[in-house]
Order: sequence, then C-alpha cells, then structure tokens
Amino acid sequence: MPEPVTVLPLRDSQLVFERACARLRGLQPEHPRVYAVAPMSEQGKRRWWRLRDGIREGRIELMYRRHAAEMTNADIAAEVVATALIHAVVGRVMALLVAEGRAWDPGLENLWIHTDNDGGIDWAGLADTTIRVVEGDRLEGEPGVVTLPCEQALHVWLAHRCQHSLMLIQQAMARCAGLSARRFWALVGESIVGAATYVPALAGSSSSIGARRGQALLLALEERGLPVRKTCFVR
Repeated sequence: MPEPVTVLPLRDSQLVFERACARLRGLQPEHPRVYAVAPMSEQGKRRWWRLRDGIREGRIELMYRRHAAEMTNADIAAEVVATALIHAVVGRVMALLVAEGRAWDPGLENLWIHTDNDGGIDWAGLADTTIRVVEGDRLEGEPGVVTLPCEQALHVWLAHRCQHSLMLIQQAMARCAGLSARRFWALVGESIVGAATYVPALAGSSSSIGARRGQALLLALEERGLPVRKTCFVR
C-alpha cells in the first residue's frame, strides 16, 4: 500500500513558493512535474532521497545499473541518468529564473529526488522553499523571500549553489559509468540553453530576456571553473 502523505497547512512562508510552482506546473499541464518541485514538508519519504545522502549511499550507481541493464548502449544509459540528475539540479530552477528572474536553492543539502517504480527520476523537492529575488521585484518583503541586490548577484549565488551538487554528480557518474567530464559539462550547458530556449515560449515571456539569463548563468558557472560553454552548442 502507498505510504500515507500528511498534508500540513500551508505556511505563509510557502505561499510564494507554491504560487511559483503552480505557474511552472502550468507550463506543461500534461506533464506538471517537468519543471515544478515539491515542498518536502508536505511529502512522505517513500521513494524520496536527499541528493547529498543518495550520492554517498550509491543511489546514482544503482540508477545507472538499472538503466544500463534495460538499454542496448551503456553510454546512452549514462547520459540518460546524468541528464535527469542535471535537470533536477539546474534545469528546473532555470525555468523559474528564465521566466521570472527568481530562483530557489538547488544546493546539495536542500535538494531531494523522487524516483518512480522503474528507478527513474520523476520529481524533485526542496527542504527549504525560500525564493530569491532581485531588488525591485514585486515579491520583495514577502514571507519566504530573500532579496539580492542585482541580477548578477542572483546568478553568482545560483551558480555557487549548483556547483557542489553538479560536481559530486559528475564525479559519481565518472566512477560508475565512465562518463567523461567533457560530456557531463556539455549536458549541463545543454540543460541551461534548453530551458532558456523553450521556457519563454511555454510561459509567454520574453525570449531575449530568457536567453540573456541563460547566458548569464552559463558565464557565472564558467567563472567558477566549470566548462559549461566550451563543450556545448549554444543556440
């Protein structure tokens, strides 16, 4: 039997987060979990695991082995697993950044992963649902919101929070699947560029602003020594 989920009253600090996720679920109504994330305070723990713990416990290796056993090409299986993990870290938050210029915390200790019956990733969650915005945002001062001084500060903060998560995933994929660092960081770049390209069309927001925000995050990651633009085709 499925583990019962206790639904707690929505705190004021989560209202901004829930409204943001409702908009993200609306980007692809037929697949509402593609971009949105869940507040872990409202979730049971069945099939959920914290990214930090999952890396230590070998869950990434287990995911890869299950995919490799079901696919004819182990290299493709490695890329499928890496792409899903990258999307959980940076692809989902990029949708919010591209469409609204806001971000949640995708840090290693904050991000949770949900797997389906086949062991694939079908959702992600956050322990801390605080949303970061830039000065002048209409959400400034709302509960559950932290304000940063400018867009550059937001991009630098987000790159910092993504870095450790992505680096540990890259190392785990190299160990268990032999996925090269060059290819992994290319997949990171493709995830960011993909969100910057497709989310504005889905959200009805500015494609030029979306592209600028995508390039800004790529630059912030590159300035931290991550080769996300040297190995990927940027549209």
